[in-house]
Amino acid sequence: MAVTREGETESSQFTPNTDPSNTKDFSQALQSFADSEKVQLSVFSQTLQTPVASERRRDWVLNVPEPPGLLSNLKSSFKKTLLCPLENKIQCLGKHPVPALVSILNVIFPPLSWCKEYNVTKCRRDILAGLTLASLCIPQSIGYATLAKLDPQYGLYTSVIPPLIYAMMGSSRDIAIGPVAVVSLLLSSMIPKLEDPTTNPIAYRKLVLTVTFFAGAFQAAFGLLRLGFLVDFLSHAAIVGFMAGAACVIGLQQLKSLLGISNFTNKTDIISVLTSSCKSMHTLNPYSFIIGSSFLIFILSTKYYLARKYKKLFWLAAMAPLLSVIMSTLLVFLTRADKHGVKIVKHITGGLNPSSLHELQFNSPHTAEAAKIGLIVALVALTEAIAVGRSFATMKGYRLDGNKEMLAMGVMNITGSLTSCYVATGSFSRTAVNFSAGCETAVSNIVMTITVLISLEFCTRLLYFTPVAILASIILSALPGLINISEAKYIWKVDKMDFLACAAAFLGVLFVSVEIGLLLAVGISFAKIILNSIQPGTEKLGRLPGSDLFGDMEQYPIATTTPGALIVRVKSALLCFANANFIRGRILNLALEEQDEGVMESANQDRVQLVILDMSNLLNIDTSSIAALEDLQNDLETNGMQLALANPRWYVIHKLRLANFLKKIKGRVFLTIGEAIEACLTSKNMLPI
Repeated sequence: MAVTREGETESSQFTPNTDPSNTKDFSQALQSFADSEKVQLSVFSQTLQTPVASERRRDWVLNVPEPPGLLSNLKSSFKKTLLCPLENKIQCLGKHPVPALVSILNVIFPPLSWCKEYNVTKCRRDILAGLTLASLCIPQSIGYATLAKLDPQYGLYTSVIPPLIYAMMGSSRDIAIGPVAVVSLLLSSMIPKLEDPTTNPIAYRKLVLTVTFFAGAFQAAFGLLRLGFLVDFLSHAAIVGFMAGAACVIGLQQLKSLLGISNFTNKTDIISVLTSSCKSMHTLNPYSFIIGSSFLIFILSTKYYLARKYKKLFWLAAMAPLLSVIMSTLLVFLTRADKHGVKIVKHITGGLNPSSLHELQFNSPHTAEAAKIGLIVALVALTEAIAVGRSFATMKGYRLDGNKEMLAMGVMNITGSLTSCYVATGSFSRTAVNFSAGCETAVSNIVMTITVLISLEFCTRLLYFTPVAILASIILSALPGLINISEAKYIWKVDKMDFLACAAAFLGVLFVSVEIGLLLAVGISFAKIILNSIQPGTEKLGRLPGSDLFGDMEQYPIATTTPGALIVRVKSALLCFANANFIRGRILNLALEEQDEGVMESANQDRVQLVILDMSNLLNIDTSSIAALEDLQNDLETNGMQLALANPRWYVIHKLRLANFLKKIKGRVFLTIGEAIEACLTSKNMLPI
């Protein structure tokens, strides 16, 4: 008994029959069915091409509803930005208070969503990852604090409060929070122009904390207002070049500590640094150089050789910096190398993070400059953190919420500025260690925080004899990860203009300053956008064989032209005052060239009579572009041609209708290019010339 699916007739069912005598009958039936389907499709296609159907679809284009206005768009944007994430949940508070409250807390504190599934196995992995992370974090934090021209304890402070806040509010389960090299370089290169860290270290520290507050405020505002697109102003190519340039500058800055030389320049460009190094070479301390270079080789060999060859030894690469600090400190203590000119860290203030609320400078003459620096640092820190977080989230198959990340980063840096921390963000090297150590959740950050806190409370006195050269080695060992040569090659291969932005950022940072490098990269990226906007290209379209599709004739050489028509598409989403006249000139010149070729090569009836502008790409237009279209229509009429529009978008057709432009082109507006050709160039509807 044959079983029939619901909604199907018996005639639509097919039961296989293995009898050879029925095979021929089945083939004939199948062929008959296929022929009937072809006939039906042919009839349907002819129905669509009838004048009545074409006119109906033309009415669809002309009689669209009015699109949302400016106030409506602003209201909708505001609602989506501020109210959407919590609006429905707040409305449910009255009806179902407990579930609604839990849902609201899940939005504000993402870790609540995964804590239900947390178990002992995950906890064990997080503890191991957190301890491994702390072994790398402690020496790096001290090194990055010296790079930022702060006392060492401020790097450790920055590895306590910010990771704790992020663990409660962040949506990434893998990212490791703390001080990073690039942000430390930004602070040490921009703030000394306002306050000298050598002559007035207290005023310098206060400015750093103020910049941290502003950076956090900007980051939180970006998250609340959903302004994540601002981070995209630093393009991928610009970031690649900037990171590479910053790595080189950071490496050059470490020559002072690695070589043990004095009288080093405060400038960051390569010329000044190399000149200063050569002039101060007579003050080189060989003991500092031997200690620093020896442990640098040890760290790099464990990181790039042992850990890659023997995957299970990843923990050795992570602990190599801490082991280097311990061994070098013992070496200096036992040999009393500090008596022979080896510079040591000396006193590191221990204990919990002290309050720094009273140190924030909002009435200082440098407050405006601090806000500017805070904005730059906020963007760079967010770009690095979100890029790192998304990379590892993709590996583990979960989604990272960019706006929540910005809000979490902002809150943690605002809180950090009140607790003696400078700007913290996600570190690629420490996140990679966290991932390799098998972290499951952000609890690894909490374990790291507790470990650093214990070190601050009980172990700072043990670091008195730590040589400064070893801190330089730790910083230098982290720099190769910032230089991505393969990515630069890829950018060169794919987009030369992007590579120009990449090279400008690299050379600007290396030869001038960090700010100039960023400015050049952003400037070139914007120049690319502006150039593409004010001088967009135009495409001549042709019909693809055997179809009603039209494509660029340069991209599809097999496409054929339509006698008597020129079909053009603008390679831009916006037709505006900046590019309207340029596009009008391009289309007119192309039409005149095609008309001249038609007169020379063929009969009079094949010369261009109709210019069809495919508007499917254009999302919006302004009054300048409408005026340019009117001029184009007049110019074409003067030369015996007419203008028709195909597939205009919602806002475009609405504005053309308000401007009465449709009457000026006698209603030649169509849903498709094919309909425009059919309506305007058939023998019965030939345009009057």
